[in-house]
Amino acid sequence: MDQIKAQLNFLRIPPRKVRLLADVIRGLPVQEAEAKLILNPRRPKDALLKLLRSAVANAKNNHKLVSEKLFVKEIRVDQGPKSKRWTPRSRGSAGTIEKKTSHVTIILGFLENAKPNRFVIEIKKPVKKKEGQEKKKSEKTETVEKKSSAPEKPKPVGQPGVFKRVFRRKAI
Repeated sequence: MDQIKAQLNFLRIPPRKVRLLADVIRGLPVQEAEAKLILNPRRPKDALLKLLRSAVANAKNNHKLVSEKLFVKEIRVDQGPKSKRWTPRSRGSAGTIEKKTSHVTIILGFLENAKPNRFVIEIKKPVKKKEGQEKKKSEKTETVEKKSSAPEKPKPVGQPGVFKRVFRRKAI
């Protein structure tokens, strides 16, 4: 069987930061790895999650494998090219800024006797509202507005409120 592989090149996050998340998901079943990435607050999670889902899609479409029996066999984070910038420093010198990039490679393995999933991840898609629902909402808001319209007391004319007296533009 060929390797189930997906690659992400020139990710604009330093490899040191990406490796922190790569170590978390290495060796885990795909479902668990996906759950850990979704719940992680770090910035590379979106890129790694997209890469993991791409590898699973490769396994399904190219090798006709079931995603429940896949696990993260290997994940490698290599350093990509750096773009160098300069910032002015004291006494006319310049300091370097290195904007680092990463190359991430993920390889999935297949287990014949895989354990059943401990949980299921449900991705909720936004539901489009129909025109009829919007009209019903607007009717409800109109009736509420009609009920809440009580006679308002008119403000006394010519006398500014306390707020205006305290916060004037010009001091007296």
